[in-house]
Amino acid sequence: MNRIILTVTNDLNYDQRMHRICGSLFNAGYDVWLVGRKMRGSVPVIKRNFRQKRLHCFFSRSFLFYAEYNLRLFCFLLFAPKAILCAIDLDTILPVYFTSVLRKTKRVYDAHELFTEQKEVVSRKRIHAFWLAVERFAVPRFPKGYTVNAMLAGIFRERYGVVYAVIPNYPLLTDAAAPDRQHREPCFIYQGAVNEGRCFETLIPAMKQVPAGLLICGTGNFLAQAMELVKLHGLEEKIRFGGNRLPGDLPELTAQAYAGITLFEAAGLNQYYSLSNRFFDYIMAGIPQLCVNYPLYKAINDQYDIMYPINNTDSESIANGLNKLLNDHALYKRLREHCQLAREGLNWLKVAPKLISFYQQL
Repeated sequence: MNRIILTVTNDLNYDQRMHRICGSLFNAGYDVWLVGRKMRGSVPVIKRNFRQKRLHCFFSRSFLFYAEYNLRLFCFLLFAPKAILCAIDLDTILPVYFTSVLRKTKRVYDAHELFTEQKEVVSRKRIHAFWLAVERFAVPRFPKGYTVNAMLAGIFRERYGVVYAVIPNYPLLTDAAAPDRQHREPCFIYQGAVNEGRCFETLIPAMKQVPAGLLICGTGNFLAQAMELVKLHGLEEKIRFGGNRLPGDLPELTAQAYAGITLFEAAGLNQYYSLSNRFFDYIMAGIPQLCVNYPLYKAINDQYDIMYPINNTDSESIANGLNKLLNDHALYKRLREHCQLAREGLNWLKVAPKLISFYQQL
């Protein structure tokens, strides 16, 4: 069977990770279908070498959205051409499971994160109980799967006895900015989901002590609150919101920034054991970053020396870290040079063959 259908709940245009995965599988000879949703304000889907399908939903948030989307996805998969089915994260796992059973097809779980340990899930008891029940029911029934780092693979093995491959979420190898780029007006960048648990409550007020700007690119469940915090602290002239940017536009935009920001609250194992997309995107763009010193980030930094680590995410620690990058020119130059070296080892070309091998062995 050389057809693979992969399922997500987001707008397909902005999912760089799935673009890499689907593109690599297509180039390896698979008939690849990526299924997501059409959101309000979605621009036409960008044509790619693999097939794409967006499902329209009346609801856009809360339990009603998940219920409607899962039902629509189940109906789509039930009548789609027979294929290997891959659920991306827990929010599409049930329709993939039931369809694979009814149609007697192979199924795969792509655990991009530890879904039940996100702050926005853990902090809501009923929601957490629901998704934990889904995880306990479904994950043991997906013996084949992969995740983004060894720590998460160990958690799935310990909890459910499944042995998942580790396929890191490295970016495509692209041209990076020159190491000696001069920044007349330094501006930091945050790119990615503007969600709970990303420390905007402390990052935004910290910027009052930093003589530089901040560009926030992305949307999410904390965007409205983040905008209100900017107004509350009178930082409208210093902090800008860039909204969602198409993946093709992000590398150049990121390379123009002075440095990146990767922050997570320690609440929830998903944040503590994360390796976010933006962490690698900053490296690929050739810019240093301020980053939490959690175990997996620390391990990479110990090897490559590409970030300025902080152990606390309070406003004072964030401000001190950002000012350190601004004022310690020797440190900044060293980190930029090391990013140029690290990008050669932390790119998609290093892991794509492992993904292809995984599906070939099915």
